[in-house]
Amino acid sequence: MDVSKDIAGRLLDREAVIVKTDPPFTWASGIKSPVYCDNRKMMSFVGDREEIVKAFVRLIEEKGFDYNVIGGTATAAIPWAAYLAHELHKPMIYIRPEKKEHGAGKQIEGYLPEGTKVLIIEDLISTGGSSVKAAEAVREAGSIVTDVLAIVSWEMPKAITSFKEANLNLETLTGYTDIIGLASERGVIPEEQIVTVLQFKEDPSGWAEKMNY
Repeated sequence: MDVSKDIAGRLLDREAVIVKTDPPFTWASGIKSPVYCDNRKMMSFVGDREEIVKAFVRLIEEKGFDYNVIGGTATAAIPWAAYLAHELHKPMIYIRPEKKEHGAGKQIEGYLPEGTKVLIIEDLISTGGSSVKAAEAVREAGSIVTDVLAIVSWEMPKAITSFKEANLNLETLTGYTDIIGLASERGVIPEEQIVTVLQFKEDPSGWAEKMNY
């Protein structure tokens, strides 16, 4: 089976990704969306969790990434980075969104010598902002990051621009188009709403108004 559709199916099966338009979801940012994603759920299903890690490993091998350390973004990607680091027998770090305001004021937890090549792991890519900030933190620490891996991408134009400007390569296991396509095949989304749902990724902030939600 196609890896992207396999992972998409697992996420839909476990309701880690939910698709609905009546009414749409409201994200913390205030954006109204036909999709909601919580990949944390997948930690609890051992078989699915193992398949996601295996898919990451295959992707890393296929792309031939050059890295020394696995770096997870806090907090949702920390477990995935840990599973992957264990599977690959690699050191691991994790990167906070900001430096701590107490203690040593660290943003990066773990041991990261200068010149280390870090492979960043994310659970979900929306605008790409958290990934870029994590990469900037690693680079400011004197280390190197060129690649980011994620379970899901919403395939937003803003993310594509953000990664390009940050000189980062993004690879994902599955994405918005395949998730919505599979949800449609399963009858989760009425056929007449498919185009409406697919249009969300092109203009997330203006989608709800255009669709009269």
